[in-house]
Amino acid sequence: MFKNHLKIAFRNLFKNKGFTIINIGGLALGMALAVLIGLWIEDEFSQNDYFIHKDRIAQVYRSITQNGNTSTNAFTPLPLEQALRRDYGDNFEHVVISSWTMQQFLEYEGNKIARNGNFMESGAPELLNLNIIKGERDALDEINSIMLNASTADALFGKENPIGKVINVDNTHDMMVTAVYEDLPFTTSFRELNFLMPWGHYASTNEWVRSSLDIWGRNSFQLFVQIADNTTMQAVTNSIATIVKDADEDLAEFDPKLFLLPMNDWHLKSNFEQGQQVGGRITYVWLFGIIGAFVLLLACINFMNLSTARSEKRALEVGIRKSIGSQRPQLISQFLIESFLVTLFAFVLAMIIINLSLNGFNQIAQKQMAFPWGEFRFWIASFLFILFTTLLAGSYPALYLSSFNPVSVLKGTFKAGKYASLPRRALVVLQFTVSVVFIIGTVIVFQQINHAQNRPIGYDREGLIQIPAFSADFVEKTDLMREEFINSGAVTSMATASAPITDIWSVQSGFDWEGKPSDFQESLAWTAISPEYAKTLKLNIVQGRDFSRDRASDSLGVLINESAVSYMGLKDPVGKLLKDSAIENPGPPLKIIGVIEDVVSRSPYEPVLQGIYVYNRLGIVNYYYLRLNPNQSVEESLTTIEGVFNKHFPAIPFQYDFVDQEYAKKFKAEQRIGTLSGIFTALAILISCLGLLGLTSFVAEQRTKEIGVRKVLGASVLNVWNMLSKDFLKLVILSCFIAVPIAYYLMSGWLQEYSYRVVLKWWIFALAMLGAMGITVFTVSFQAIKAAKQNPVKSLRTE
Repeated sequence: MFKNHLKIAFRNLFKNKGFTIINIGGLALGMALAVLIGLWIEDEFSQNDYFIHKDRIAQVYRSITQNGNTSTNAFTPLPLEQALRRDYGDNFEHVVISSWTMQQFLEYEGNKIARNGNFMESGAPELLNLNIIKGERDALDEINSIMLNASTADALFGKENPIGKVINVDNTHDMMVTAVYEDLPFTTSFRELNFLMPWGHYASTNEWVRSSLDIWGRNSFQLFVQIADNTTMQAVTNSIATIVKDADEDLAEFDPKLFLLPMNDWHLKSNFEQGQQVGGRITYVWLFGIIGAFVLLLACINFMNLSTARSEKRALEVGIRKSIGSQRPQLISQFLIESFLVTLFAFVLAMIIINLSLNGFNQIAQKQMAFPWGEFRFWIASFLFILFTTLLAGSYPALYLSSFNPVSVLKGTFKAGKYASLPRRALVVLQFTVSVVFIIGTVIVFQQINHAQNRPIGYDREGLIQIPAFSADFVEKTDLMREEFINSGAVTSMATASAPITDIWSVQSGFDWEGKPSDFQESLAWTAISPEYAKTLKLNIVQGRDFSRDRASDSLGVLINESAVSYMGLKDPVGKLLKDSAIENPGPPLKIIGVIEDVVSRSPYEPVLQGIYVYNRLGIVNYYYLRLNPNQSVEESLTTIEGVFNKHFPAIPFQYDFVDQEYAKKFKAEQRIGTLSGIFTALAILISCLGLLGLTSFVAEQRTKEIGVRKVLGASVLNVWNMLSKDFLKLVILSCFIAVPIAYYLMSGWLQEYSYRVVLKWWIFALAMLGAMGITVFTVSFQAIKAAKQNPVKSLRTE
């Protein structure tokens, strides 16, 4: 029986090649996209699976409330680490304090490289389950030791055994390689951990770290823990929540609360609003999963529509088979086998599409996914996926076609009826509703990106480069390098800063000023700059003046941004004093000498944070900023700058970034969403158009004689085109009116995530509707005009 069903199925597929190609092609595209999204979702959920204690590892987070607004982050004070060990040690297997990931310059026998890594306590290798290739797991016990990952060791030493070798770090410290560990996978939160150095070395070489040992208000560190087997994340969170509040009564007014964020949530659920966890990337996992399901549904709709549309051609077959004893379950199995074959061929074609497109998809999605050809579970999932698609696409046609009355069919009185096409029309409406929603969504995503990109950012990023200056050598030679760079002719000005212009590294409080409300809890972004900063970055000073090296008093001066003026409630800010509110050993007051236009340092979609720019009298230098000479080519200037750099820092690799490129990185997430949305939209439209093309072809074939009669009676090509097109165009117009409110609701909700957002305008929806109607007209016209131009003699020859 099965063999007979298979033969009939193959015969029907090859008999109707055009419809078979459309069905297989559409299903293949839908299945390819569904599988790609499935691989992406699996990759998202597998983040940090490398760590065997993933379920028990967490990072300590902190929430504080200022002026009624609660903010949450992972910045913790240094005394907390000792408090957890001393008072809550039974709750933890490991407590590991860590610096933030930072770039360091490594040099061995003239080979210079720059790599990212952390200073961490000696328990880090156990916490992170590092696979030690060479050396010992307790390699961080020595204060001047360094652990390298395999790729960094290869870059520095090649085939030499690195253990025991001494490398220079930042042209400042000599460190001995005591271990080499396996590179951490791309799917981990520690993928940039190219080296580890002892926390003790970090503390011994940085006085500010040592002085932080008893300062609960200096939140400058990370703290990772592995909880004990006899407790839970929630139980530990409950026990440590008020440690900071209890330890420092001066901080109690901010209601600081500690909690553990499990490693399972780091990647997908790390967003917080008003102290509450509100998701994160998990939103896009659900979004893309729904999109994949809808695109697959669109492809299945094509199969349903084309199968049921050809019902009258299959009616005689059904009638004869029923009259000679075939039962309905047998007919259903026959049609499902046909569906299975189409789905199977489509899956094979989908695998080919995926294999060809996976590298491009990885590049867009910033992934390193590999196709799991050798994984048994993938093939089990694929088989189930094929069965699911078969049932989704084939169940309705099988049930519909097997329901025909054999008496009516064999008498020749069977007609599908005027309501038989209603399900097909509804499915076409569903197809184009989804497609129009995709079109509107994609347009709005790119509108939002363009809106933020055109936002004034407060400085001139063109022709501006930044050089990381993390070595102590950079601080000592700042004035010399400024003179050398300017004298080279490649640079017109140079400045230094404690933080990059594209980010905020420090937020401080503890200030008093005239008119400050007694209960006001201030929080000000803080950046230390050289006097040339405003000139080099071309900041716009809207009140007062810039710093000047010729004024000794400017060492206690400060620039504030416009947001700070509003935030602090200052009417005439220039000349006002910012006083240190500390009772013991307060610092000198800072005088506001100028107000600058707001500088977009963090997200271009959010309001600018109130900030102050202080004269860098303490020598905190982390970046050089160089304004390139516009009268020279960029290549010539960079070559000259590199020569000057290498002359004074021979042990440090020359590295730089164009500030405009760094700023552009802020849009990558939204651009990635926009690009993927564009691809999904294109596929949805293509699949919908394939189905529309098939239906138009079938309708034209069904009405061949009618078209012939009309042409004999004088109908023009335009009349025939209108006859075949208007019904489909009506369906698409109906789809548009359904899609617009749905798209408006969904995209309005998405835009609520951004404070600085585009206003939804009517032309976006009108453009999407016109686009959908234009695509429909183009698709239908191809087949309609072809049918209209046929010779009526051929179509009427049998009458």
